[in-house]
Amino acid sequence: MTTIATISELLELSQSQYRIYDVGRKIDKISKANFEKIELNQVPYPFPSQGHAFIALAFWQKNIEQQYLWFVKLPLDERGLLNQGARNHFIAIIVEALGADLTVNPSEQQEKLLSNNPYHFTPSQYKLASLNSIIKCELKQTASDYYKDCQAYIAGKLAWGNWHNIGVQGITDFAARINEEENEINLVQAFDNIAVEVLNPLCTALENQTLSVDLINKIINRIQHPLHTDSAELKSNLLRALASSAHHPHVLSTIDLLINSETLTTDDCITLVARCWSVFTEKDRLMLFLEHVIKTQSIDLFQSIFKDLVALPNIRSIIFQCMRDPNRSDAFAQAIGQLFNQTKG
Repeated sequence: MTTIATISELLELSQSQYRIYDVGRKIDKISKANFEKIELNQVPYPFPSQGHAFIALAFWQKNIEQQYLWFVKLPLDERGLLNQGARNHFIAIIVEALGADLTVNPSEQQEKLLSNNPYHFTPSQYKLASLNSIIKCELKQTASDYYKDCQAYIAGKLAWGNWHNIGVQGITDFAARINEEENEINLVQAFDNIAVEVLNPLCTALENQTLSVDLINKIINRIQHPLHTDSAELKSNLLRALASSAHHPHVLSTIDLLINSETLTTDDCITLVARCWSVFTEKDRLMLFLEHVIKTQSIDLFQSIFKDLVALPNIRSIIFQCMRDPNRSDAFAQAIGQLFNQTKG
């Protein structure tokens, strides 16, 4: 049997149709061409989280509706490149258990081999629901039975307090289909009436979608002018909802205002780094944010944020520029010095 060198080859050999997503931060699709480069260590993994690549592999056979979904967690080296030994070990386990046919119904012994796979992980409920919704939408499949209930609620066809029967899957289906029918228009109109029990999970699902300027502005307005019942959790989730639209000028201006006003909480800072990291590709904004964290948060949080940002390929060089900036504060220089002293120790 031909040696299988990459996950891409394994999927191709099984004659499967497949798609690849990062699920470590938000849900980001990775093209087949880029994933092949990642596997060959030609480029670093674009969305590292905690030193690992958290990957979802969705695959299926032609003319067969059933999809298979694998969640694979692979370590990265200090440069963000895929650990080849771990990837090869993962492939060896799969081949031993299933052979080249990934869609075969596994026997009891095969199930045992698969369940002992050290590279498998289970995503959170909301992440799994969001991914299922996105895949169904991309493959033009029918949404879950819960979708219509959520759609009716946001369209104002139910009382605003009548949200108890709306399931997480219905909410993620709605987010994935935000550009269908009149979903986005209805959401903008209903935004301030929606129960927080629905709005919080809806915001976490919207983090995977690029939003219209009307919806962006509605979310920003709620951040800047919260209702008296709004919680700190909702504010952070509203920021999350802007994650895939973080490049929009209105979003960038809003984040600049929040940093300058020093109103970012610990959770807000974590949300920006974990979900809206693309806003920090601009050096001045990143510098201002890091100075804000040092001034208002704990040194432990600063160190965690620094380590997370420096691992991101499109942020790494910019954070080094901040470190060398002659205008950095003494507190910033001391925090960096303490961080590197700990690393040496």
